[in-house]
Amino acid sequence: MKRHAAVLLSACIIGGCSDVASDPANGDPGLTPDAGFQPDTVQVVRRFPALTFEQPIGAVAVPSDNAWWILEKGGTIRRVDESLPDLATTVADLSDRVESGSSEAGLLGLAFHPDFAQNGRVYVSYTAPGAPLTSVVARYTSSDGGRTLDPTSETIVLTLDQPYANHNGGHVLFGPDGMLYVGFGDGGSGGDPQGNAQNTGSLLGKILRLDVDGAAPYAIPPDNPFAAGGGRAEVWAFGLRNPWRFHFDRATGTLWAADVGQDAWEEIDIIEAGRNYGWNVREGAHCYNQSTCETAGLTDPVAEYGRDGGCSITGGYVYRGTTVPLAGAYLFGDFCSGNLWALARTADGGYQSHLIADTALNIASFAENDHGELLIVDMQGTLHGLTTSTAEQNSAISR
Repeated sequence: MKRHAAVLLSACIIGGCSDVASDPANGDPGLTPDAGFQPDTVQVVRRFPALTFEQPIGAVAVPSDNAWWILEKGGTIRRVDESLPDLATTVADLSDRVESGSSEAGLLGLAFHPDFAQNGRVYVSYTAPGAPLTSVVARYTSSDGGRTLDPTSETIVLTLDQPYANHNGGHVLFGPDGMLYVGFGDGGSGGDPQGNAQNTGSLLGKILRLDVDGAAPYAIPPDNPFAAGGGRAEVWAFGLRNPWRFHFDRATGTLWAADVGQDAWEEIDIIEAGRNYGWNVREGAHCYNQSTCETAGLTDPVAEYGRDGGCSITGGYVYRGTTVPLAGAYLFGDFCSGNLWALARTADGGYQSHLIADTALNIASFAENDHGELLIVDMQGTLHGLTTSTAEQNSAISR
């Protein structure tokens, strides 16, 4: 694997960019580390060392249960219990409906309904075979509290044709408002040749917001920015190239997203209703097409990094656990370089990234349990956690 040198991400990115901390329109993201913030003491350690997985691409903590569901790209969901660290059981095999042949297709996302304990509902995102490739968001039911998922219970919520084989996005997540948020890439190829990300009439290059409890298969929340017209009513935010993992900070409700760049810049965004995050006018905070670079109305990324830091950002979480001294910082990584960083506010209101580790991992995803502790998914087949030099390795995120 190609390795990259450590890099310090820009706090305000480039001259003339807005200071998110002092811009009321952006709100206060609350990204202020605790007084004991010590990124230099943190280590990445192997979790569940007896287990390996087939191209794991995501993980989700089972609500109110000390267990994880691991998503394998080919379509299998496997369960790992903290109390049985040497055993992985099959939750469901959806490989008969999942197309995973291209590099960015497959079983891409999963979210438990907020009322999972009562209704057993789980929402899954995957790519289905066909010409063209089709992105699918579907609802399934678990009748045993998260031990298994019934493949025959599938109810299709949303389908979206993909013009190319890459940039499928596919992350799904319930927000604190109970709405389902869905991320899709710009449709693929290179440079967004169809102009999907800037076209509010397309669902590609967007984060969507759906009310899956208001109607079948979903209702439009009336406060969505285009609910009354001017774009697809499902759209929450646009101008994204390929949002790869986003999450709501459990302490502030801020929606953080990582957007994978084209050739030069990876970016981190705070996602808000109706905002335009710039692709393909800009890549990160830099003009992508110099002849048409009109920046009015575009929202700056919070931070970015270039090819000295990696080539494909993986979004993580604002850490709210207690195992390592990183509380209040946003943790994220890079799939290509294996770099793992903690992004934190500085005294002057800007942002600074601290390199935690330069790993050999293909960081595909992060997951957070009920206690705010994190799991790191390595697409080469292993799971990892965070610890300090004095902590026991296999209890790094166990509670």
